[in-house]
Amino acid sequence: MKRLRQIVTKAVVAKGKKRTESSEVLRPPHTPTSILGCWVINHHYHAKKHGKYVEITGKFDVNVWYAYNNHTKTAVYTDTINYKDRVKLHYRDEDVIDSDDVKVRVLQQPNCIEAIITQNGDCFNVVIEREYLVEVIGETKVVVSVHPIEFEEEWKFQHGDDDESSSSSSSSSSSSSSSSSNNDESSSFRKR
Repeated sequence: MKRLRQIVTKAVVAKGKKRTESSEVLRPPHTPTSILGCWVINHHYHAKKHGKYVEITGKFDVNVWYAYNNHTKTAVYTDTINYKDRVKLHYRDEDVIDSDDVKVRVLQQPNCIEAIITQNGDCFNVVIEREYLVEVIGETKVVVSVHPIEFEEEWKFQHGDDDESSSSSSSSSSSSSSSSSNNDESSSFRKR
């Protein structure tokens, strides 16, 4: 036990993942004849940890392009949808120092998977999907093995004649070139 040490460090201590499908009813100003397209934009969110859950609160805009007045006119209806999703956390270790540092990764941005006109004919029923992966960063303990300062892994060296001969020849050539340049300088100095 004398050779083990505990290090307190930051790590991912809990994770959670959730996919949501929500059905939204939108009421345009004109009675629609048909839906020509639907898309979701301007997604904003923030997350906060509450106990064993992460609560993601956000909003996005749903745009529905539709025809009305017996297919003679078109318009785009926009509505802002607010939502709140609770993602359950799964912990790997029990002894974790609690933390509120939450990272959210959006696996699927809010996206329209179905848009229909309701039976009474004056509203849209839009189904939106979204998916998140959340991670909680907290302090945890890591146990490491301690070795004496002199300890080092064994290195495997391969002795090759090529490496030594090339290094020695390059050093001898550099020394000979430097000595020859010195001789030239000295001889030119004598001539003056």
